[in-house]
Amino acid sequence: MTQPSTAISRLPRYAAAWLCAAAAGTTLAAPSATQVFTCVGPTGRTLTSDRLIAACMDREQRVLARDGTLLRIVPPSLTADERSEKEARERRLAAEKAAKEEAVRRDRNLLQRYPDAESHERAREAALANLNAAMQLSEQRLRELLNERKPLLDEAEFYKGKTLPAKLRQQFDANDGATAAQRDAQVTQKAELDRVSKLFDAELARLKRLWAGAVPGSLGPATAEAVAASPGKPVAARQ
Repeated sequence: MTQPSTAISRLPRYAAAWLCAAAAGTTLAAPSATQVFTCVGPTGRTLTSDRLIAACMDREQRVLARDGTLLRIVPPSLTADERSEKEARERRLAAEKAAKEEAVRRDRNLLQRYPDAESHERAREAALANLNAAMQLSEQRLRELLNERKPLLDEAEFYKGKTLPAKLRQQFDANDGATAAQRDAQVTQKAELDRVSKLFDAELARLKRLWAGAVPGSLGPATAEAVAASPGKPVAARQ
């Protein structure tokens, strides 16, 4: 008569292991026909199943073929906090990669637009010329409004101590509104003149390093002014 141990030894290795575990009272799921999941459980015992083992979700599980060949390793499942940390890390790495690619693109565009110092200086002069012309127009308009106001003031002399006629009052209001608008425009124009000047200064400092051989994207992020400016176009065309 064949002894039990001899019969077990003739079975496939994992079937034999499963039978032995069952005889010892160990709770193991029967392996599937194609693969077996195995891990060292929390108590130090080796667990085997035909599917992911719940007791080993916090540690790696090995997936084996019936002949014992390692098919793959299933990494530990993450806790909610670990998963959030992993996702945050992945988002941070993706953002850093995107920033790097954007810096490379901007530097290459900058070199294409301004291959030398002369081309950059011409662009600066054109941009500032547009702004200066706009400021001159505002000054001219203010002078016109001042001249338009003089006859209104002369007419208002006839109504000292009296209520101004509605039409005259409306003319004063229109003149006041147009004057205030032009003064606001001048403030905006002066701020824009300063912004554009600083933009070209920052671009020139970056370009000098690129012209000297710095690798595009190796100089860090561009200035806020440069990022705000649309790439691929001279500043003068964006006013």
